[in-house]
Amino acid sequence: MSRSTKALALAAALALALAGCANNDDGDNGDDNNNAAPELEVQTAIDAPDDAVTPAGDGKAECPATTTLAYLGAETGPNAQLGINILNGVQLAINEHNEANPNCQVKLRKFDTEGDPNKATGPVTQATNDENIIGVVGLPFSGESKATGNIFEQAGLVHITPSATNPLLTTNGWTTFFRGLGNDNVQGPAVPVLAEKLGADKVYVVQDDSDYGIGLATSTNKALGDALVGTDKVTTGQKDFSATISKILAAKPDAVFYSGYYAEAAPFNQQLVSKGYKGIFIGPDGVKDDQFVKQAGDASSNAYFTCPCIPGELITSFADAYKGVSKGVDPGTYSVEGYDATTVLLAGIDAGNTDRAKLKDWVKNYDAQGISKTFKWDETGELTELPVYGYKVQDGKIVSVGVIE
Repeated sequence: MSRSTKALALAAALALALAGCANNDDGDNGDDNNNAAPELEVQTAIDAPDDAVTPAGDGKAECPATTTLAYLGAETGPNAQLGINILNGVQLAINEHNEANPNCQVKLRKFDTEGDPNKATGPVTQATNDENIIGVVGLPFSGESKATGNIFEQAGLVHITPSATNPLLTTNGWTTFFRGLGNDNVQGPAVPVLAEKLGADKVYVVQDDSDYGIGLATSTNKALGDALVGTDKVTTGQKDFSATISKILAAKPDAVFYSGYYAEAAPFNQQLVSKGYKGIFIGPDGVKDDQFVKQAGDASSNAYFTCPCIPGELITSFADAYKGVSKGVDPGTYSVEGYDATTVLLAGIDAGNTDRAKLKDWVKNYDAQGISKTFKWDETGELTELPVYGYKVQDGKIVSVGVIE
């Protein structure tokens, strides 16, 4: 069964399950937000596609000893865990490749951007100046991707982002930028779908001031239509959300969607619940991380998520291997996508594309199955297969409820 067919089957099964749950909800979510959301069926396992390309290849690859790939992204900073999830996936792919290919030992260089657009230009410039680096996985965040895209373009250095979702990134005419997931024009419309299945008729949207948060909120607001009952803005690094919470409580929404990252989403939701909000909290991929649950504490029990990312912890073979590079920690958001992006580059190297121009051309023309999806890009660097998954917090853990869009 192809990845697309599996996704459609999962979506159909989820729709039936959710429809049953929704039909059993005879309460009025209304003004007091007191009714529990319908239970969504938890996904427990995913089979890796039989035809997925693996980093090991056929084990016969040969390449120059200087051949190097790089990870560029957050290893430290307020949202570092999202970058670390990716880096672990990258490292696993490199390890599996090098173990299987004694005559092609690809090096990995790591550059910490802290996820900060103002700090990312230095590491990116350093990487592009290293002629041995012929391909990059990164950058994780939209703001830093926007700030550095021209540097990559001028150097002719191909880079695949496993997680930057702002739709405008592929409108700059860059030939070196490829997105390894669906953008916010895909994720945004999934929000009202999830909200409807949860019985939430009225949704309030709060966005941060990042390129990611702004782009996703724009897409989400449009998709919500009449279900949107209010919006407000917060800033990166904000600690006190009292003013926004007062507006939310006055609007009496069934659900609040936070368009931003977990560093602010966790205290925001914690304060929201402590002020008496009893509705649903929905976060996107930038919030869907165990750090959100840890930082928000018991308040996180009201949380659901949308993410154009596959739950890697449900792919047993991948999860077991991943723990070998993560000190026993399960795969997180975008771990699989980082692994798949690296595999695309490694497959190109194994095919003899060992300079920047050839590897960029390889990615441009790539068409093969990964663990997470089929990787085939259009002329702008957008993928043609774009699944979006739903998640929820259950017993202090983030669990998948399958494909929602």
